[in-house]
Amino acid sequence: MSYRAPVKDMLFVMKELADIESIAALPGFEDASLDTAQAVLEEAARFNGEVVAPLNFEGDKNPSFWKNGEVTTTPGFKEAFRQFGEGGWQGVLHPLEYDGQGLPKLIATPCIEMLNAANLSFALCPLLTDGAIEALLTAGTEEQKQLYVPKLISGEWTGTMNLTEPQAGSDLALVRTRAEPQGDGSFKVFGTKIFITYGEHDMAKNIVHLVLARTPGAPDGVKGISLFLVPKFLTDKDGTLGARNDVHCVSIEHKLGIKASPTAVLQFGDRGGAIGHLIGEENRGLEYMFIMMNAARFAVGLQGVAVSERAYQKAAAFAKDRVQSRPVDGSAKQPVSIIHHPDVRRMLLSMRALTEASRALAYVAAAHCDFAHHHPDEAARASHQAIYEFLVPIVKGWSTELSIDVASLGVQVHGGMGFIEETGAAQYYRDARILTIYEGTTAIQANDLIGRKTVRDGGATAQAIFAQIDQTIAQMAERDGQAFKSMHRHLSAGTLALARVVEFMVAKVKSDPNAVFAGSVPYLKLAGIVLGGWQMARALLVATKKRSEDEAFYGAKIATAQFFAEHILSQAPGIEASIVSGNGQEGYLALSEDQF
Repeated sequence: MSYRAPVKDMLFVMKELADIESIAALPGFEDASLDTAQAVLEEAARFNGEVVAPLNFEGDKNPSFWKNGEVTTTPGFKEAFRQFGEGGWQGVLHPLEYDGQGLPKLIATPCIEMLNAANLSFALCPLLTDGAIEALLTAGTEEQKQLYVPKLISGEWTGTMNLTEPQAGSDLALVRTRAEPQGDGSFKVFGTKIFITYGEHDMAKNIVHLVLARTPGAPDGVKGISLFLVPKFLTDKDGTLGARNDVHCVSIEHKLGIKASPTAVLQFGDRGGAIGHLIGEENRGLEYMFIMMNAARFAVGLQGVAVSERAYQKAAAFAKDRVQSRPVDGSAKQPVSIIHHPDVRRMLLSMRALTEASRALAYVAAAHCDFAHHHPDEAARASHQAIYEFLVPIVKGWSTELSIDVASLGVQVHGGMGFIEETGAAQYYRDARILTIYEGTTAIQANDLIGRKTVRDGGATAQAIFAQIDQTIAQMAERDGQAFKSMHRHLSAGTLALARVVEFMVAKVKSDPNAVFAGSVPYLKLAGIVLGGWQMARALLVATKKRSEDEAFYGAKIATAQFFAEHILSQAPGIEASIVSGNGQEGYLALSEDQF
């Protein structure tokens, strides 16, 4: 089976949870109504289902390859990328003045999810290009924006970000790539960058590399890093391509998953120096690169949602067709399809509930981003920005961690057939495994959630979110029915557990930082479960009101929310206990190095 975008669920979340009509009321988004969103999503679903998704399995068995410095992508990728650019999909959320469509992040978000669900390897190229566009729009000169951004939006050119070096992974203070000024405003760049996604390929005429490097006399550490634009081909001021620049792909990696996406080792300056141009001010490169990284981190969170959705669709279809064993309740004397068996139902509902919760949380985060940039009130913009920034590491870290669990359950539903590559379920499992690693590991996201997003403001943003959750809990208490009772009980307990962990983090971070940061990843997971559960509770309220309009859709929403409460939210108190009482001297520090 191929991929069918869950447009109905996406529109439900956009309307009922992310409040797209309020976003359409913001200055600049007057045309971004629910009707507009529906038209965009339906066309995105058609394009990704018909053009991009059929290339996914082909890319896994016939991936990109490197020869003599050049990379040839999977058959079909080049033509699909041409259609992607011509369809305007790269420019959905980018400004009209640079030939983008200027739509809200909330409308772009499901489009990004669909692309990644259809073909994760293919989608990585646009993801990196989006980051390059964001960095240029923020820090580039007007001349750089006019020259590069329209070409990137059109798909004529693509973008990369070059951070990692052989000796400098997540610790960018160790970056050694150097940039030497040439006296005419340009620089010559020398160094090696590794793990560069789509650092070389044949899908576009030019590749715009954004490269971290040091200028002569720059301060040590991260304070001495600058950002440079180094194109594969040099260009005139009108965008005409000239000579090949001194940046070359010397190899690509052989990976566990996302095999069709070329991950390049790039060598800058082996033949006299790669010509580059400074973006923004010297020594502020890491600041600018974080613009790309934050955009990419949110997008990687969507990749987690996307892979989960694709794995769920495949597992559910298989479970309906695969006939094996008689039902345990004796309701049939002959073997039945495995979807009748309780444990298969448990696995499928786990997959569905986690996918829907992570989707809802991501879309709500996107809405906060739109409000933060377009709300007319300054205080409201600041409030929404704080919540969006709080949610980004959770969207990235939690959604990707659970995608591995969901894809693994998908393999399990298939049984022995899931371990066979031809079935296709294993590809989602392998692809998902990178998501918790690139653009900052889960621990890096969790440390960010503690340090910058929780402790820095004394837990104020978290408390503001808890106040909103309490309103939803109060609404739960007013409703009858087992679904509401379960959600009220477990969301109440989960929110209390999360609040106590926030209090623990704020109180202990200075006196016992090891104890706090040893619990960082469980804290992130707890936050994801509780905030995802909050969105499921909000969905439950809406679905109950509208159930008579569409029993199949809203009835499934109610059942899935109840399952999330009873089987996933119920984990929250145990995670809290592991954080506040399981990380002391008797725990993670109990063994000496030699005992490991």
